[in-house]
Amino acid sequence: MRIVVIGADGQLGSELVSTLARDEVFPLYYPEFDVTRLDRMRSVLQALRPDAVVNTAAFHRVDECEDDPETSFRVNAIAVRDLARLGSEFGFVLIHFSTDYVFDGRKKAPYSESDPPNPLNVYAVSKLAGEFFVRALIERHFLIRSCGLFGQASCREKGYNFVDRMIALAEEGRPLRVVDDQWVSPTSAAELAERTSDLIRTNHYGLYHLTSEGQCTWYEFAREIFALLDRRPRLEPVDSKTFAAKARRPLYSVLENKRAKETGLRDFSPWNDALKAYLGKKGLIPR
Repeated sequence: MRIVVIGADGQLGSELVSTLARDEVFPLYYPEFDVTRLDRMRSVLQALRPDAVVNTAAFHRVDECEDDPETSFRVNAIAVRDLARLGSEFGFVLIHFSTDYVFDGRKKAPYSESDPPNPLNVYAVSKLAGEFFVRALIERHFLIRSCGLFGQASCREKGYNFVDRMIALAEEGRPLRVVDDQWVSPTSAAELAERTSDLIRTNHYGLYHLTSEGQCTWYEFAREIFALLDRRPRLEPVDSKTFAAKARRPLYSVLENKRAKETGLRDFSPWNDALKAYLGKKGLIPR
């Protein structure tokens, strides 16, 4: 299978390149390959003739999106529209990643694929617009929502993931203030890459929620990180209002892997087991 991975140097993209090693993989990197440059994107994909294109590129510095909606929509919506059109034209399957933030969090129970989205911030609106373009413009697609990724490579846009950021701040001796009223499902990028690899070998196209099992607040996530590391930094729970981020986040954005289970995909690990495996792979705790 000839597979293009866009954003191959990111935490999910790098895991996908590794997981898909048995295939003929073509990793593409920014800025040499920029999804906002349509002519360049067209010429590269036309030359590579892929069976599938996996798009992990996104502008997901959530607070910055509030100040720069143009870039947010250019990367997260318009570029995705262009990819979907190219997929329809060239005949490749498009795999595109979206976000738990498309929901407003009012449900207070895990969201399935059939729940209606209601985004609260610019980033989430732009990602939902990208979803709509994929669904409207290309029949053979896998649209995957996930949540709270942590992987061996840092997130290229943010420069870190939550786990590594918490550890780095603790090593600096700084007090850590972490929100304790936003519920999520922290997700292993390695496991997400594995399940994505399994999924794209089927013809069960459409929308999927793919996250690690279970749920916690960001504060509980941080507390588990340091419990596993046997460290005791100054860790303080705060609410979202106190934290005062520019962009509104949903207070509950846990996803249910309903369709994945119906399709027969392997279950994800519980998030705390995935975290333990991640820390072990980094050599921070015994494996």
